[in-house]
Amino acid sequence: MQQRRGRPSGTDGSDFSYRMVVDSRYQRVADGRSRLASLILVQALHQVAGGALLFLSLSKGAEVNKFAVLSVAAGLLAILLGELGRRRTMAVLLRLYTSFSSIAVAFSVTCIIRSELFVKIMKQNTGAITSYELFDVVRVVLGVLLQMVVIATTTRLLQNMSPPKRAS
Repeated sequence: MQQRRGRPSGTDGSDFSYRMVVDSRYQRVADGRSRLASLILVQALHQVAGGALLFLSLSKGAEVNKFAVLSVAAGLLAILLGELGRRRTMAVLLRLYTSFSSIAVAFSVTCIIRSELFVKIMKQNTGAITSYELFDVVRVVLGVLLQMVVIATTTRLLQNMSPPKRAS
């Protein structure tokens, strides 16, 4: 068997101008998908905290807050759609994910507005605010900020996923 000496022809780098170049948007899509994965994980933790607070309030004998239940349900559905859309790179599922997660955040905000906490704040009775209520407010505010980042990231990902416009 004959041994090769030196570098084989065609691999010295002189053929770089004939090599295929991968469009940079594919790298941006991969980066967006990984960023979205971490955001979905944070949203899942946010939903677990919301579900735990709902369960805690129900165990204390409070009446069922319909908006809190709807928020948790819409949030869990959004996480499922987002993860499926991210894994399969499906634009329709990612749009549904953004919509359902926004609806979940809107229900969370509605919970805070319709709660006794809002009345306590409006009457400037801050001494009567419990740590449970304060934790829930902080959770909702962080959820709103997280949703803004999710919308921006998903929109950027969807723009990179769409084929480039052809010049006519």
